[in-house]
Amino acid sequence: MQNRTPRIPEQPAPNPVGADADAGFTVELASVVTGARRRALRDGDRQIDTAHLLHSLIESDPEVREAFDGGPRLAKVLGYLVQRSIGYGLRWQRSVEDSGAVPVVRDPAAEGWSPSAATAMEDALRRAALRGEPRARGLDLLAALAADGECRAVEVLGRAGVDARWLSGRAVERTAEVSR
Repeated sequence: MQNRTPRIPEQPAPNPVGADADAGFTVELASVVTGARRRALRDGDRQIDTAHLLHSLIESDPEVREAFDGGPRLAKVLGYLVQRSIGYGLRWQRSVEDSGAVPVVRDPAAEGWSPSAATAMEDALRRAALRGEPRARGLDLLAALAADGECRAVEVLGRAGVDARWLSGRAVERTAEVSR
């Protein structure tokens, strides 16, 4: 019997926001980034995109799951994310995600990240800094992803019937509660 899983070469984690960004992530958020990278490689995608980040966030972070305020919403979002690798997301494969929310700047430090995903990671760090915290949490990243109305993560949320603006606000509220 042969193993049908294709061998995926190991690649270093691309850093979307500079050489010392890892210091700005909690251990949990660093784990999310690792999971998103693994998912992108397994799916055959050239870059980590916002849907990879959303999927990894939901799988890894209980605070993020709580932000969805109930099982049915979360189950539907996960259903769409799981379908990504078996058909739903095939139209995204090997294409660059660019929501148009910010101008695309080719930063060598962001190699391996879609422009939208790199922007979301930077926004998560900014949100933590505005609260006076040295590290970004999963809820910061969730709020940043949901705030970009044109990214793939928001497309998934919309197809699952989750209002992205509501979710972004909910993530901000939950972050304030957890930070107290």
